[in-house]
Amino acid sequence: QVQMVESGGGLVQAGGSLRLSCETSEISFSILSMGWFRQAPEKQREFVAAIRWSGEPAYYTDSLKGRFTISVDSAKNTVYLQMTNLEPEDTAVYYCAGATTVLDLQQVRPNTWGQGTQVTVSS
Repeated sequence: QVQMVESGGGLVQAGGSLRLSCETSEISFSILSMGWFRQAPEKQREFVAAIRWSGEPAYYTDSLKGRFTISVDSAKNTVYLQMTNLEPEDTAVYYCAGATTVLDLQQVRPNTWGQGTQVTVSS
């Protein structure tokens, strides 16, 4: 079974930046596409961004375009989420996940989830 480990979360002031990383144990058919999700307290888990291991194009939820950037390094089995100009509303647990298609990720139906990493943005 594919394992995923996120890192890079933490506490940052509003306007700051963070880069999250997600390393997978392997690249397989079940996770040809990788994505990031987030879940704020008392809210549903929501799609943030997705990309295939082959690279661009990337897909984003409309409200985060321009501030968040997803990328991959297939040589390192790692997907990244660069977050800039962070706002208190971005505070959430961020999860990486893998699926066969980007559509599965956009519909929040991945095959594998990471354990999550906390991002807290102070005002």
